[in-house]
Amino acid sequence: MNVRNAPRRRLLGYALALSLAVLAGGIPPSVHAQQPWPSKPLRLVVGYAAGGATDVLARLVAMKLGDELGKPVVVENRAGANSNVGAEVVAKAEPDGYTLYVYTIANTINASLYDKLGYDPAKDFEPVGMIAKIPNVLVVNPSLPVKNVADYLRFAKESSSGITFASSGSGSSIHLSGEIFRMRSGINMLHVPYRGSAPAVTDLLGGQVQSMFDNTPSAMPHVKAGRLRAIAVTSPQRLPLLPDVPTVAESGYPGFDVQSWFAIAAPAGTPKPVVDRLNAALNKALAAPDVRQRMQDLAANPQPGTPEQMRIFMLSEIKRWHDVVKQSGARVN
Repeated sequence: MNVRNAPRRRLLGYALALSLAVLAGGIPPSVHAQQPWPSKPLRLVVGYAAGGATDVLARLVAMKLGDELGKPVVVENRAGANSNVGAEVVAKAEPDGYTLYVYTIANTINASLYDKLGYDPAKDFEPVGMIAKIPNVLVVNPSLPVKNVADYLRFAKESSSGITFASSGSGSSIHLSGEIFRMRSGINMLHVPYRGSAPAVTDLLGGQVQSMFDNTPSAMPHVKAGRLRAIAVTSPQRLPLLPDVPTVAESGYPGFDVQSWFAIAAPAGTPKPVVDRLNAALNKALAAPDVRQRMQDLAANPQPGTPEQMRIFMLSEIKRWHDVVKQSGARVN
C-alpha cells in the first residue's frame, strides 16, 4: 500500500459517500435547513371563486409579492362553505411559509356562525399582515321614495311590513351590516338572503327586494348608471368615488363602521423570520403606485401594518361578530 496516497483515497471515499447520500435523498435535516427561503414558488389560497373582490385583490398582491420575494406566488381558488374549505386547507398545511391564505372578515364571522369548523380561526393561523378594507354601500331601488337615511327610516316606519334588505348570504358582511343597522335604528327590516351578491343585486334591480348593503365594487356600476341609488356608505369617511354620498355615521349613527377586509395569514407555527419577510414584501407591494391606483378603482383602502397589528384586529373582529351573530340569531350548520 502506498502510504502517501492514503489521505487522498480517504477524501475520495468521503466524496463518493456524500454523492451517494445526495442521490438517495439522505441529506441531513441540518443541511436542508440552511437552504435560503424561499427556494420554490408559493401558493396563496383564496376561499372564493375567481372574479370576486377577494380573488381580484389576491392576484393583484400576489404578482407584487412574487417580484419582492424572487419566486412566483400562485393563486389557488378553493371555494366552498363561505371560505371555510380554503381556510381548512391552509390551517392543516405545513408551516414552512410556502402556503398562505387570504384571511377575510368572513373567517371572523364564521367563528360564531357555524356550530362546527374544521379549523380554529384564531389559533390555526399566523397573521402576516392586512391587505385592504372595502366599505359597503346602502343602495335602494330608484323606484322607492328614498334619497337618504332619514327617508329610509321613514319609509320603513310607515310601511306595515317594514323594508326588505337583500344579502349575499346569511352571515356575510352584507347581511350583518344590515343587522347592525337594524339593531341601531330599531326599524322593521326583513332580511332576504341569496346565494351570492349577483343574484341579490339582480332582484334588487328588478324590484323584488327594496335595499341592500352591498360591497362597493359590486354596487358602483349600477349606481353610476342610475339603476341603483346610493344613500349611505358604511365606512367612517366618505368615499372619493361617491363624494356626495354621506356615511351612515354622519346620518345619525355615530361610530357606525362596517367594512369588508382582506389579509394574508400563514399556518400557525410558521417561523417568525419567514413571517417578517412576508410582511415586509406585502407592505412594499401595497406601496406600489399601480397597486394603490387599482385599489382606488375598487374603492379599497390599503392597510399596511405589522403581523401583531393584524392579530389584534383579527381577535377584536372575532369578538365583535360573535356579539352581532348572537344578537341577530344568524346560524349556518
